[in-house]
Amino acid sequence: MTSIAIVTGASSGLGAEIVRQLAEGAFGPLDQIWAVSRHAERTSPRVRPFALDLTDPASFDVLEAALAETPGARVVLLVNNAGFGTFGDFADMPARDNADMVRLLMLAPVELTYRALPYMAAGSRILNVASVAAFMPQPGLATYSAAKRFVLDLSRALDAELGGVDIHVTALCPKFMRTGFLDHAGADDVAARMARLTGFEDVGRVAARGLRAAREGRALCIPSADMRALYVATKVLPYPLALAVERALL
Repeated sequence: MTSIAIVTGASSGLGAEIVRQLAEGAFGPLDQIWAVSRHAERTSPRVRPFALDLTDPASFDVLEAALAETPGARVVLLVNNAGFGTFGDFADMPARDNADMVRLLMLAPVELTYRALPYMAAGSRILNVASVAAFMPQPGLATYSAAKRFVLDLSRALDAELGGVDIHVTALCPKFMRTGFLDHAGADDVAARMARLTGFEDVGRVAARGLRAAREGRALCIPSADMRALYVATKVLPYPLALAVERALL
């Protein structure tokens, strides 16, 4: 058997940190770590880079073919992490940005999960990176928050479906981290407000907690205590009131 972990968005930020921790044994012995990103590089002997754009449907065929060509391939971990977000009103967004967000944040996890499942077995895990933005609709981040809600709901439903054969799906919901996400979102003012209100998550801590939750087969991982409180609040408060509170704070 060739044990494989697949990590998307692996060239920087949370994805790169997950690859690093996996290479150091955070998920047990692995024969190969497939690092998928647009600019993938080999960072250790066990890391196999795949330079792919996951907004292109052909990229899924490449990965599926690579699995088929690997003797005894067994996917023990799939991490759907690739993504980006753009801040601003929906009507002001370039149509391509919103379409690519949907492809990368929603279609890519569906496709990769579908392609990887035939190579999974009892004990395999899927870690889907959602966000605290998934907890309720976010004006100014409409497509991103809706897509992350899709990831959250898909993860929990798949965990219920697959749990009986000991394949578990974990939704990881961090708050903002100091990664390239905010650089590309055009959101310096949002970053400053977030820093004052909640601070930023540590990337290493988020990666470690997400991997541990996946190993344990937990359906949901919210790394920070304040965001766990927010999650509960969004379940209790009517949306207009929750939105008013959020706007007052920010």
